[in-house]
Amino acid sequence: MAGVLTPLFALQSKEDIGCGHVQALREFIEWAAAHGLHCVQLLPVNETGGDHSPYNAISSVAIEPTTINMREVPDLQPGEFVEITEAHHVESLRGAHVRWREVKALQQALLRRAYANFVEKHFEANDARAWDFSDFVRTEAEWIEGYSLFRVLMGKHGDERWSQWPENVRSLAAAKVWLAKQRPGARHEMAAEMRFFQYVQWLAFTQWRGVKKFADGHGVVLMGDVPFGVNYHSADVWSQPHLFDLHWSGGAPPEPAFTQDEFVRKWGQNWGVPLYQWEAHRKTSFAWWRQRVRKIEEGFHVFRIDHVLGFYRIYGFPWRPDRNAEFAPLAEAEAKKRTNGELPHYHQFPDDSPEHKEANRAQGEEFLRVLQDETGEHALVGEDLGTVPDYVRPSLLSLDIPGFKVPQWELVDEWRLTPGSEYPRCSVATYATHDHDPLRVIWEQWMTVIRAALEEPERLAPVRDLAWKEVRRKATWAGFDVPRILEFDEVHEKFIAGLMRCNSWLAVLMITDLLGTTQRFNVPGTVDAGNWSARLPANWQNDYKEKVARVAAIIRESGR
Repeated sequence: MAGVLTPLFALQSKEDIGCGHVQALREFIEWAAAHGLHCVQLLPVNETGGDHSPYNAISSVAIEPTTINMREVPDLQPGEFVEITEAHHVESLRGAHVRWREVKALQQALLRRAYANFVEKHFEANDARAWDFSDFVRTEAEWIEGYSLFRVLMGKHGDERWSQWPENVRSLAAAKVWLAKQRPGARHEMAAEMRFFQYVQWLAFTQWRGVKKFADGHGVVLMGDVPFGVNYHSADVWSQPHLFDLHWSGGAPPEPAFTQDEFVRKWGQNWGVPLYQWEAHRKTSFAWWRQRVRKIEEGFHVFRIDHVLGFYRIYGFPWRPDRNAEFAPLAEAEAKKRTNGELPHYHQFPDDSPEHKEANRAQGEEFLRVLQDETGEHALVGEDLGTVPDYVRPSLLSLDIPGFKVPQWELVDEWRLTPGSEYPRCSVATYATHDHDPLRVIWEQWMTVIRAALEEPERLAPVRDLAWKEVRRKATWAGFDVPRILEFDEVHEKFIAGLMRCNSWLAVLMITDLLGTTQRFNVPGTVDAGNWSARLPANWQNDYKEKVARVAAIIRESGR
């Protein structure tokens, strides 16, 4: 099977409000199916916070409200949609990057108007639509009551960081006591505001269930994404703090490949997610995790577990990310002085002995079997990239969970990459994820180095030779020669053909690699307006029509 990965926000459609939503996804599904791409992979679609990262959501269940297509909401009249979007200058929001603050403000205005209409026309009349909404709230009570109170308090205190709220509302248990003491009028106002956030989720889940059925009708598998961790300041941690270890901040070990970030090179990636109190999860038969995957199954057929290595062992930091700059220049001895002698390390155990490796392997398999028990067979894909212990990939294979194969990282030796024909069938092959530069950018960087060496051969010979090695190693893997400097357009389709020939069950092209464009969706460790915001051109389907037709022919010829 062949697939394509895209962030939903990157897709443009007619009358969107500045970011992709479910209608754009339906159009994308139709396009993918027509070109032999029978798997559409998305990034997480849970509700995001102030950094807009889909991997740092404020709820493990709630869906991001901007994914709702307000044109489909029966409680909002067409004239109201036009009135509100024009007032927010929607045309200025339809550009090359998502302007998240303005887009979210516009969506909130649309949702507020729709909710007011719903309350007046349906909820107060207690009609069939009101019953449908009430049934949803009852069914989802396990998570939505705490989430909706959390969202109300976020608005009340003007801060998504619950650790900065007044002490009497810093947890769900405390907030319930506080709420019970309020005057009846205040409790009524709070209940009405909670109902608004429940209404938004009702709309979102209804539309996403519809999208899954739409994909079914087009023979397309939707692959969702479940991050291993959850935001420290999420509704989940606030409502069930006993399930999380708030002293440690999860992340990944040092990565020399991320040369643009001194902290990541030296200390690793500090994601800020709390670690898990696994014994507390065991006592509930992993109810929180079971709920999490059940909910994503409502909108997706398969899901990728981001950083599946975390189930086996997770790298933890004894400080939160807001202190990264403080620790970046420090030596280990200096860092210890500021952390009571603690340094970043693996939890539960480092992979430093056969006994520790076996304990980590057993733990990972225990947790993954819980997810399989909840989802059934062939629903999980494990993102097993980074520093991978030698026991993880055999473990995933034993569980029939596909891991990832990124050709340039699968080394036989210094000069050769593992042939795609040798990849296990139980795997997913791809050239890049949302965290990496697209193929075009990488290729053009290599060619730039090689061209520069023509002018200064003595000084640039070492980097030129390294660039040629990378070029030829990757080209050889894809099945073609590079006898001279080549433009990316001369090799683009050869790379696609190479990926499609590999033995993996699924070969996925990031949308930028499929089209040969340069957008990058995430630079790890970066928090700014340009991250998690790049969009495809408005007319990309027409602009790349001929290119995509040739890619579709390659896919057909590969038998995928």
